[in-house]
Amino acid sequence: MNLVVIGAQWGDEGKGKIVDYFAEESDFIVRFSGGANAGHTIVIGEETYKLHLVPSGIIYPEKKVILGNGMVIDLEALFAELKMLSDRGIKWQGRVLISERAHLVLPGFKKLDMETDKKRKHPIGTTGRGIGTTYSLKVSRDSLRVIDILDSYRLDELNNEDLEFLDRYTDAIKGMVIDASRLLFENSGKNVLFEGAQGTLLDIDHGTYPYVSSGLSSASGASQGSGIGPGALDRIIGVFKAYSTRVGNGPFPTEFKEERDGDLGNTIREIGREYGVTTGRPRRCGYLDLVALRYACRTNSIDSLALTHLDVYDSFDEIKVCTEYNYQGSIITDFPASNVILENARPVLKTFKGWKKSITECSSYDELPEQAKEYINFIEDYVQTPVDIISIGYRRKETITRRDPWIKS
Repeated sequence: MNLVVIGAQWGDEGKGKIVDYFAEESDFIVRFSGGANAGHTIVIGEETYKLHLVPSGIIYPEKKVILGNGMVIDLEALFAELKMLSDRGIKWQGRVLISERAHLVLPGFKKLDMETDKKRKHPIGTTGRGIGTTYSLKVSRDSLRVIDILDSYRLDELNNEDLEFLDRYTDAIKGMVIDASRLLFENSGKNVLFEGAQGTLLDIDHGTYPYVSSGLSSASGASQGSGIGPGALDRIIGVFKAYSTRVGNGPFPTEFKEERDGDLGNTIREIGREYGVTTGRPRRCGYLDLVALRYACRTNSIDSLALTHLDVYDSFDEIKVCTEYNYQGSIITDFPASNVILENARPVLKTFKGWKKSITECSSYDELPEQAKEYINFIEDYVQTPVDIISIGYRRKETITRRDPWIKS
């Protein structure tokens, strides 16, 4: 079975934990998009792992993970991450595989990323990891793939700095490089988990362009970025938080405003630890945007949702969600392409009573407070998609499964 996990908001939804949770039943975990600009946090017991390039399933022994062709890979960052895993006692050798068609981030790309963003009239807020530059060169057919350095194809086009950089890693990756499409085809009867980066609203086509990532953050990227046909995808899970966050610039219609919401943004940021895994930047926080979530469900054909960070609301007297936008007196119920509308729209909010108790120890949906279930039921009805997974804490065990994602409909 091929199971896809994607972000249904602006990234940082808790995909790392959900992928790690699903990985126990998988044989392969494939990361199909993005690069070292992504950050996934996994908490197992008292141990916390922060991953950027390596798929989250690596923490399980014996699982094999694949860096797919849709990724852009910074070899320096990759081997620093692999060293971190080795230092933490995780044996990754023979389990981390790289698609020969993945593209490489070269040293000068990071500086170029920052310089390009500074020249923009409206800066995007890049992480400066060279991701946008690499994807741009890929599309203009000027980038470098993993296979190109192994058979010396096009190396004569590189400067000495890039050649010296690649020379440090070429021998090390030789035993890791694979034909990912063929490997997945040969293992078509096994469980494969496809791990996305960022989120639908940062997708190059479906996101708030130009304030988006350069990769494919939607479900279709699982096929394009790994080498299997779209018809082979069996189930798509969208991950979203009980509220919304965004990093970097760009429209965010439900963002908390001090004049309207007081210190709510800072309160949720601290309870939810809303700081970027990659950059450490504080995340912008806002109300759960059901208009945007319904759009994500539609554009990705999401079969079911995984709700995370529900426990962040444990101490709240009331919880509000956005059900539509008010733009210059007109009500908008579909997520618009216009950034002008998104920047100037005001969220129309519905209020729910809080549950005022810890839910972290709940072991089933039935044990959740009635107010929490009312909140979840409203979300399901609004977006017409079931919430099958509920995360009630950072640890792997703090997860409620209402339906096994590995069972086909």
